Amino acid sequence: MDVSTSQAGRAGRWSAEGEAMCPYRLVLEHVTSRWGVLVLILLLERSHRFSELRRAIGRVSEKMLTQTLQTLERDGMVHREARPVIPPRVDYSLTDLGREAAEQVRDLAAWTERRMAAVQEAREGYDAARAGS
Repeated sequence: MDVSTSQAGRAGRWSAEGEAMCPYRLVLEHVTSRWGVLVLILLLERSHRFSELRRAIGRVSEKMLTQTLQTLERDGMVHREARPVIPPRVDYSLTDLGREAAEQVRDLAAWTERRMAAVQEAREGYDAARAGS
């Protein structure tokens, strides 16, 4: 992955041109986004309805959750099943690809939780050094 992109590449990362230039970076952004991580981890447990996901995540707008689910569905990670019942029922679950990504994200989240004390220590050391200079 070439992390030294041009200015035009950075500006167009959300455009079709940006996707063509660096498609794996966009997938990484989708999977590791604020809401993407939480959606993937929750769907590892079981399928959820939209309202269940929103309640479980908390503090996510309907619009952002919808966009996140659509993006993950487009990337082939989430399956959306609309059932023809009254009232309409839509369930979200992981595809095989989504399960694989979610397991990786869950492992990263677990590592973060285990190593948070070390991160906090590093932050304090950094802040102290910056305050002293």
